[in-house]
Amino acid sequence: MDHFSVDAYSPKEIAARIESVGVSKSTNDPLRVFALAILAGAFISFGAVFFTLVTHDASGVATGVMRLIGGLAFCLGLVLVIVAGAELFTGNNLIVMAYVDGKVSLKQLLANWTIVFIGNFVGAVGILLLIYLSGHWQIGGGAVGAKVLAIANAKVNLTWMEAFTRGILCNILVCLAVWLCFAGRTVVDKVLAILFPITAFVAMGFEHSVANMYFISAGLVAKQQAELVQLAGSLNLEQLTASGFLLNNLVPVTLGNIIGGSVFVGLFYWFIYLRD
Repeated sequence: MDHFSVDAYSPKEIAARIESVGVSKSTNDPLRVFALAILAGAFISFGAVFFTLVTHDASGVATGVMRLIGGLAFCLGLVLVIVAGAELFTGNNLIVMAYVDGKVSLKQLLANWTIVFIGNFVGAVGILLLIYLSGHWQIGGGAVGAKVLAIANAKVNLTWMEAFTRGILCNILVCLAVWLCFAGRTVVDKVLAILFPITAFVAMGFEHSVANMYFISAGLVAKQQAELVQLAGSLNLEQLTASGFLLNNLVPVTLGNIIGGSVFVGLFYWFIYLRD
């Protein structure tokens, strides 16, 4: 048990704590990890749903302000993951710190990432199903559903390099948010640590693989509803397909997320604080 203190953990202490948690995550019961991953996919999807709702009507609001509001809404997802407890693929990229220190094998690292990635996808699709059945997209006469289409379509029309680099930039900020959470000792500390990095990545338009599991899957479902397509106006939805989702977005964004979190946060801080 940690000794009583109100001071934040130092960066060196944060590195040691994250490495210890990485070992625990990699040796945990796979079924428990999978269940926690489903929760994380659901939690991030709640953030995505909240983001879509608050940004669906941007009339009369400056773009920067709307992006800021949307970013704050999306923070709900990581707050739930960190405080309630769940296994998020992008945050688990920090397990690489335990791997390079020889405390986790490559097999354990890849097994954790695989189980969590699949679990996150299952959780995202589960929330999508519930949102679809709830009629949520009909808010504003279908305007929320039209926004779902617009968000998904914009993501699948990024170039491969745009999606890849936005994935890197996104997970630098996500893993820094997780890093900052390990500095805190209270729920308030953790929530405040999350707000600025996560709001920033969303407002700047960076790409998060788990969030996109909901965003683009939702767009694929909404595309099947003619009234929502009509409300979306002149959008060219040719790229909004299952292959467009996987090849144009999920693959490059996931690779970018791994590099952003594992290399630019995990390995850098391992080199600074944990290297013998």
